[in-house]
Amino acid sequence: MKIALIGYGKMGKEIEKVARSRGHEIVCIIDINNQDDFESEAFKSADVAIEFTNPMVAYSNYIKTFKAGVKLVSGSTGWMAEHGEEIKKLCTEGGKTLFWSSNFSLGVSIFSAVNKYLAKIMNQFPTYDVTMSETHHIHKLDAPSGTAITLAEGILEKMDRKDKWVEGTFLAPDGTISGTNDCAPNELPIASIREGEVFGLHTIRYESDVDSITITHDAKSRGGFVLGAVLAAEYTATHEGFLGMSDLFPFLND
Repeated sequence: MKIALIGYGKMGKEIEKVARSRGHEIVCIIDINNQDDFESEAFKSADVAIEFTNPMVAYSNYIKTFKAGVKLVSGSTGWMAEHGEEIKKLCTEGGKTLFWSSNFSLGVSIFSAVNKYLAKIMNQFPTYDVTMSETHHIHKLDAPSGTAITLAEGILEKMDRKDKWVEGTFLAPDGTISGTNDCAPNELPIASIREGEVFGLHTIRYESDVDSITITHDAKSRGGFVLGAVLAAEYTATHEGFLGMSDLFPFLND
């Protein structure tokens, strides 16, 4: 398979290694200094492009990739609120293809399934309130993390007494704290922490007067994200539309 890379930071370099190890060819690498290459024949020859950048440029990258007629896999977050419906429509009605996920890790996919199942059970026990926290490295620009939002939406889907997530406290890299976890009974607060070089730590906690139940996913490296992104690219090469991890891993639909 011919793969183009958009974004050549730490994730891009790791994806390149894994893709090559699985027998794929990297035909084009686009970073901040060679944006004109979106119009190159090398980029247009790709079966799939894989994009990991940041909220400020992700949408623009999507449009340029679609214009070149190339299918896209992306793990960029922070763009959904403003452009989500437009991009989905381009894929469902406009013939474009995007496989998007806030997190490509197999472990997180399993964690997401457990999260939904636990929320379904806890829906029967209103004495437990639910909160969430996420911790990431100091370079991450968006908060809450895309993964935390996806997990929160999974809880809202299964729990009648919660109908929206809200931003909770935010612990900045300089140690300052803003925001609050105090919220209305129908709201699910997500606390965010930015410290060190943490790859990703997500914790969901159910608390009652007599006990608590906690589930956590702790990423030890980028390895899980990288392999998942390449697996998603292999899937996307033969599929179309607006795709996600529930297409790659059908157990997420159970």
